[in-house]
Amino acid sequence: MTHSAQASHETLSIDDEFEACGYQDADQRTERTRRLFSGLKLPLLLMLLASLLLPALLWGEHGRLELGVWSVCTLSLAMLRLQQGAAFASADAAAQARPFWFQGLLLGNVLSALVLGYAIVALVPAEGFLAQTLLYGVLGSVVVAGSVACGVSLWAFLSFTLPCLLPAGLLLLVSELPVQKGWGLLGLIMLLTLGMIAWQINRLVTLSLKQRADNALLIQRLQHVSREAGELNAELAREVDQRRLAERQLRDAHDSLERRVAERTGELAGVVEALGQSEARLSLALEASELGLWDWDLRNDEVHHSGLSIAIDQSGLPAGQADYHWHSLDADDVPRVRNTMVAHLKGETETYKVEYRVQRDDGSSLWIEDRGRVILRDENGRALRMIGTRRDISEARRQAEQQRLAAVVFEAASEGVAIMDAGYRLLAVNDACCELSGYSREELVGHSVARLASSAESKQLYASMREALRRDGGWQGELIEARKNGENYPQWVQLRAVRDANGAISNVVAFISDLTLRRQVEERLRYLSRYDELTGLANRSLFKERLHDACQRARGANGHLAVLFIDLDRFKVLNESLGHEAADQLLKEVSRRLVYSLAGADTIARLSGDEFVVLLEGYGSLSSLAHVGSRLLGRIRKPMDIAGQELVVSASIGISLLPDNTREPATLLAQANMAMQHAKHLGGNTLQFFTERLQASGLENLKLENQLRQALEKGQLEVFYQPRLSLQADRLDAAEALVRWHHPEQGLLTPAYFIALAEETGLIVALGEFVLRQACRQARQWQLDGLASIRVSVNLSAKQLRQGNLVSLVRQTLEETGLPAAMLELELTESQLLDDVENAINICTQLRALGVKLAIDDFGTGYSSLSYLKRFPVDYVKIDKTFISELEQSKEDTAIIRAIIAMVHGLELEVVAEGVETQSQMDFLKDQRCDEIQGYLISRPVPAAQFAELLG
Repeated sequence: MTHSAQASHETLSIDDEFEACGYQDADQRTERTRRLFSGLKLPLLLMLLASLLLPALLWGEHGRLELGVWSVCTLSLAMLRLQQGAAFASADAAAQARPFWFQGLLLGNVLSALVLGYAIVALVPAEGFLAQTLLYGVLGSVVVAGSVACGVSLWAFLSFTLPCLLPAGLLLLVSELPVQKGWGLLGLIMLLTLGMIAWQINRLVTLSLKQRADNALLIQRLQHVSREAGELNAELAREVDQRRLAERQLRDAHDSLERRVAERTGELAGVVEALGQSEARLSLALEASELGLWDWDLRNDEVHHSGLSIAIDQSGLPAGQADYHWHSLDADDVPRVRNTMVAHLKGETETYKVEYRVQRDDGSSLWIEDRGRVILRDENGRALRMIGTRRDISEARRQAEQQRLAAVVFEAASEGVAIMDAGYRLLAVNDACCELSGYSREELVGHSVARLASSAESKQLYASMREALRRDGGWQGELIEARKNGENYPQWVQLRAVRDANGAISNVVAFISDLTLRRQVEERLRYLSRYDELTGLANRSLFKERLHDACQRARGANGHLAVLFIDLDRFKVLNESLGHEAADQLLKEVSRRLVYSLAGADTIARLSGDEFVVLLEGYGSLSSLAHVGSRLLGRIRKPMDIAGQELVVSASIGISLLPDNTREPATLLAQANMAMQHAKHLGGNTLQFFTERLQASGLENLKLENQLRQALEKGQLEVFYQPRLSLQADRLDAAEALVRWHHPEQGLLTPAYFIALAEETGLIVALGEFVLRQACRQARQWQLDGLASIRVSVNLSAKQLRQGNLVSLVRQTLEETGLPAAMLELELTESQLLDDVENAINICTQLRALGVKLAIDDFGTGYSSLSYLKRFPVDYVKIDKTFISELEQSKEDTAIIRAIIAMVHGLELEVVAEGVETQSQMDFLKDQRCDEIQGYLISRPVPAAQFAELLG
């Protein structure tokens, strides 16, 4: 009797506890709503202030109707919400527990967020930083105060902050104005920060409410125990009387029981034997199914297990925790398991089924599945006995999660992915595949792969594809395919075979990439290698090529050829005064006038800056040529509207003739340049023909040549070093050797003053040998001094490549200086490599065999083609500084640099950027994974002693 009452009391205590939990949850929700209404008073007052302040600040910049409507809506909404808060505060506790208060609060949050978000996007002006700061400050104060106040509830926070900041931040972020993008980014950062603050506030509030609820529950339990103690004392008194009566009845029944025991003993022996056989079969069945059987006696609160040695005990649970003790469950699963159990015990569900986690001794989790049913209830429907099974489902959960992740990766892949059976029938395609082909998933799945690969080229390759899949297990290649709308596009296809246990192909997986963008970049690079990006005229490389061809034609046919060298007067002053953008517009207008005025010209090119050159074949007489030049000067001098200003620009023109002056292309261009310089000396806006008198100035070049020869002999040349920084390792890895001339009269001269002359006179060979030996000797000395091992980079000239002894010179220099070959890098320009391709490849191969590193210098100014880049055995590619200098102003240069880096990395080479002068340029190159940079941002070229200080 006592045990039964105790079980009944304990069962009642469980139900009371569950019911108390339900009341506590309702009290917590009410308290959370009460705190929300209390905390929103300040944000709503700020919102009232903003509804009046914004129209006052913006009254002259926006439509008054729009501002008025917004102000009235915002003011009305704030007043209604304040009235709603007052109504909630005046309601009694039972009314406050009703859910519509919280729902109304969420609705008010969404409406408030929308009107504030509209003000952020539509009312704040796109320009005027101070005005934006003030207006965003007013609106931001409302948003921050409201977000913090709503942090009590994550639903309240999300209903207010997300509609307010997320759409506004994204819309501002995609704006074309940098300032708007900055505000948009600030809004998204604010959203993330407020989200973390709200999460922390919600967590602290939840802990506070839970602690208060636990204290209330503890008090209730103490009261309940006190009542039970009184009832137990009364029950004990009654039980004493019953025990005395039972003793008398027991003695009477003892004799009768002995007789019955003897009768039942025989029957029980048979039952025990049958039960043993049944238990053996049940144990075998449980062992085979890896199920554990549990039997819960609710009256005595005892759980009996069988067959759990496999399902639970060997899974690593602590001993004695394989039963229904709540502390063995993961804390997050306890409410769900408890609610499921209570629902079944109350008869609300026919069966009990739940999945939960339990903790091992090592701290890891184990997933368990419980199934059961109440098999015995008393006359009041209270559960007395429950039986069920338990099994470990951790592996099944892990496999299901892997399948889900695989499905997400399959759908989220940027490349098109298609899965086919052995007969090349499509089984599955992802969204990217549908987007590439233009077909819907329903139009592809179940059909032959011919719908994806329908071009004639693909059909011709079917046999070779199948053979490659059978033999190698894969195939890859480029195809031209057509989308559903008939548009052709290049694609890169990779096929992989999946084999079954017998080695036969069961499935084929295809990976498809669209090469359209890559082809566009390559075409852009080819265009930029031959044409000037700003004006669309031929560039220096294309002009030299056409000049060479024109000279050959003129010499072969005894024809005439004229070169007009055009340079704008005082362009540098205009550029510095008006800025680069205005100067670019001026150059475009001059280019347009040149094309219009010289419609019969064979070639019009922009060499660099404000230098233009025109090639005329069969020009007629000198008088007609002079007339053409004079007319051109007149058209250039016509006023032009640049950046809202009327400008008048003049030009100087120099003309050289073939065969009157020379028969060599380079000399022809140099003579035209000389004549142009003479026109500038005469004051500009004039035309000058090259004459013998101008030739006299060539004596200066002869004098400079002799001085350069003496400089080589007298040791007036010195090698400076400009460091190259490795962006990944953040250290100096290399240095470019650059020669300087200590001229006895003119001081320190850079290569720009004498390298061209050295090229023309052949002194470049001796000069290059001097720089090579000096750089190797200095790099070796740095090693011996214990400084960092620095790779030195030396520029080679075209004449050095044609000398034939370059490889032996490099080998000899390395042996004499003791410098490891890997610490020497030789730089060649694109034009040098393409001047004699086969000879250049042969020399580069021999240099690589020595262990020397090779680099392509000024990449992007020549052909910039993959076709030659992949043929030459180089290690580094140096992006020309002309692309870096306009990186921050030109989106085209940004796209080209990205394409060059991706292309070079695709060939497994390293990229070096020249001419880096600003931190923003360095940050961009680092984000694009450029390997090394060189420029004034790191250091100017310095003498060896000063460079050693940089290494130290």
